[in-house]
Amino acid sequence: MQAAGRTTALKHIRKLIACLVNIKDETGEFLLTLEDGRVIDTKGWNDWEWTHGIGLYGLLKFHEITGDADALRISLGWFRDRFKVGTTKNVNTMSPLLTAAYLHEAKQANYLIHLDSWGEWVMHDLPRTSEGGFQHITYSMQNSQQIWDDTLMMTVLPLTKIGLVLDRPAYIDEAKRQFMLHIKYLQDLKTGLWFHGWTFDGHHHFGNALWGRGNCWVTASIPDFIELLKLPVSDGLRMFLVSCLVRQIDALVKCQDEATGLWHTILDDPTSYLEASATAGFAYGIMKSLRLRLIPREERYLRAAHKAIQGVLNNITPEGELLQVSFGTPVFDNIEDYKKIKLTSMPYGQSLALLALTEHLRTFV
Repeated sequence: MQAAGRTTALKHIRKLIACLVNIKDETGEFLLTLEDGRVIDTKGWNDWEWTHGIGLYGLLKFHEITGDADALRISLGWFRDRFKVGTTKNVNTMSPLLTAAYLHEAKQANYLIHLDSWGEWVMHDLPRTSEGGFQHITYSMQNSQQIWDDTLMMTVLPLTKIGLVLDRPAYIDEAKRQFMLHIKYLQDLKTGLWFHGWTFDGHHHFGNALWGRGNCWVTASIPDFIELLKLPVSDGLRMFLVSCLVRQIDALVKCQDEATGLWHTILDDPTSYLEASATAGFAYGIMKSLRLRLIPREERYLRAAHKAIQGVLNNITPEGELLQVSFGTPVFDNIEDYKKIKLTSMPYGQSLALLALTEHLRTFV
């Protein structure tokens, strides 16, 4: 990366962070009202959902690489305020615990009681599907017998890090098994891309959607998982994970939009809109895979990563908002329903762009 490229990336990162913590739902359109009367602000910064977990992870990675004090301050402030209140445990609300485990390990705070409580909940109380999969329960839905791509990022990675920090090998073994189980049922053998969800109740992939952001959680989480566990090159699980990752990335390279560098929200459907948060996740995962030597430094991979980064940069407004971000998306039985999801600024859009640009600083310096 040339100096100007680094300067540009840092400028955009700081704007992304400012927008991340100041996003507001001015109309209340994206509030989630629960049966018990609670109202979850899925769009604003001061609540507890997977959207915030991904935001915290982006801040963490930026702090790790640059030592940025504001990123650390924002993260510690979020945990201070949210841990005072607490929340319902589910697959999505587990996501902030990944960053909490890193901060605890670095002795930035003492989160032992929280790491223990959430880790034990996943191991013993999180509902399971047939074959012991993590059932993708959310605030409002039990999603009985369903596994989703998202779970790998939202629950399996946090469980892995907690297992490492608290020295609980059983957590690590369970995380490994979950990766294999999700690959078994969610990766499309024909294309190498991933279906959004699978249900053991009827044994099908719902609408057979090869959904963009669902796929990006996989592209991001496999390199992160391999790095977390420091799996050696000769390790059988590592070889299996890498082969699955390569199949997916090879397919992604082929369906990237040539003109914009973005990917469509339904990856194999060019009539669906182009979506920037998935693109940022793909950029992060592909660049990290290159850096970790999980994929070779071939021109097609380098080009896809560069085009994706440029596509992300082109969709960041002067105020730091990432455009072309789809709202939170459930598993649908119909492809057309994915195309109807609204586009709006969201914390995970900001943070996926933050992750991508932060990895860009490392990979192409």
